[in-house]
Amino acid sequence: MVLLDLLGKRWTLRILWELTQGPATFRELQRRCDDISPTMVNKRIGELRGLGFVTREADGYGLTPKGHELAQQFINLETWANRWADVTPEE
Repeated sequence: MVLLDLLGKRWTLRILWELTQGPATFRELQRRCDDISPTMVNKRIGELRGLGFVTREADGYGLTPKGHELAQQFINLETWANRWADVTPEE
């Protein structure tokens, strides 16, 4: 439940998704996430680091091996969502 609670928080999934593109500095990550507030980036990064999904690297923040493993599940979910969207009638 800890993971689901974290993933359900605003911006968590977006930050993780953006880090799948490679490490990012604090400001780059903020920009990639549509200029969310520095406070929110700091809070979410802190939570993700605390659970071992994100690490501080020389060139910014990046995913740990556990973070990459979690991100792989997003790719699977994206594949499923694209298939689902193709067969779901529009309202």
